[in-house]
Amino acid sequence: METNYDVIVVGGRVAGAATAMLLARAGLRVLVIEASRQGTDTLSTHALMRGGETQLHRWGLLEAVIATGTPAIRATDFTYGDDTETVEIHAYDGISALRAPRRTVLDALLLDAAREAGAEIRSPARVTRLLTDRGRVQGVEGGIMRGADTAFRATATITVGADGRGSMVAEAVDAEFQRRGTASGAIIYGYFPGLPSDRYHWIYRPGVTAGVIPTGDGLSCVWVGTPTARFDSLRPNRLETSFRSLLAEAAPQVAQSIANSASAGRLRGFPGMPGYIRSGGGPGWALVGDAGYYKDPITAHGITDALRDAELLARAVLDTPCAGTARLNALHEYERTRDRLSEPLFDVTERIASYDWDLAALRGHLRELSGAMRPEVDTILGFDQISAA
Repeated sequence: METNYDVIVVGGRVAGAATAMLLARAGLRVLVIEASRQGTDTLSTHALMRGGETQLHRWGLLEAVIATGTPAIRATDFTYGDDTETVEIHAYDGISALRAPRRTVLDALLLDAAREAGAEIRSPARVTRLLTDRGRVQGVEGGIMRGADTAFRATATITVGADGRGSMVAEAVDAEFQRRGTASGAIIYGYFPGLPSDRYHWIYRPGVTAGVIPTGDGLSCVWVGTPTARFDSLRPNRLETSFRSLLAEAAPQVAQSIANSASAGRLRGFPGMPGYIRSGGGPGWALVGDAGYYKDPITAHGITDALRDAELLARAVLDTPCAGTARLNALHEYERTRDRLSEPLFDVTERIASYDWDLAALRGHLRELSGAMRPEVDTILGFDQISAA
């Protein structure tokens, strides 16, 4: 089976589905290839920041998120040691609250929106290799999984790698690492009932962090973080034992609140890995989401950045409908804009994820984090809506 498209998107999670939706809404013929079945879960902190919430609102998808029962977040509690400060979330651009949808909800919603816009979705399916000619990516070969094993071959003027950490596309094109981080924090998280549903709660103590993120179905994502080196030393313990002991150290009141509750579903652990920023695009290819830019999840900014970069990339592709020098220049401009907005967030996340801070220094890092978000929001608010063709 061989077909031709304007754009092939490898990966149908947040970054890939959003990119495909925007391009399909503009009338391009788009193929999305996703290895997992729609609606499956994935590692995530869930929390949307202001930029991500704004994107969903602009794209006409926020009401659908609200309709799933994802609660409104109207404040954020910051706990430093034993002291808690509350910051109210003020209305802006018609948005009065933040939300943190489960990835089973958000990914499926975005992929449905891409499908409704005209994108073709192949899932579960896997890309096995890129098609190239004289250094230019021209498409993909792959197969449909978990059924009749049907091989396919598809060509396009641009192939987008939205296939996350360990991206096959990034590896195949040997995308250059422009920045490599050194800090690495581990997290363990689960979902628990009975916690306040109207606020994010971030908790910091030297050497350990925690958080409560209200999400759907009356549950909150409760997570605990610690340096990767310490997590490695805890690995002989059961994940449940490590989670409960670290949570009791970081957030005794939260630990007490869920002491008699089991997680809804299994606990998940992530040992962490250093962040990176890779080249954003080249001849016939581009990267979006974690494939091109990953930072430690401690600042809960991954989804917001993925939605932002989906639109930056979509606009670059739409501005240059034909492959060639103009397209390559547009991809380089996408990369420069992504990096201008990302590097301040990347740098402060490195400092927070290092756990090499006392509480006074941490407060300064968080003020810097807040300041680094403002240019991102300003850029998003300056976007013109990409409308349907």
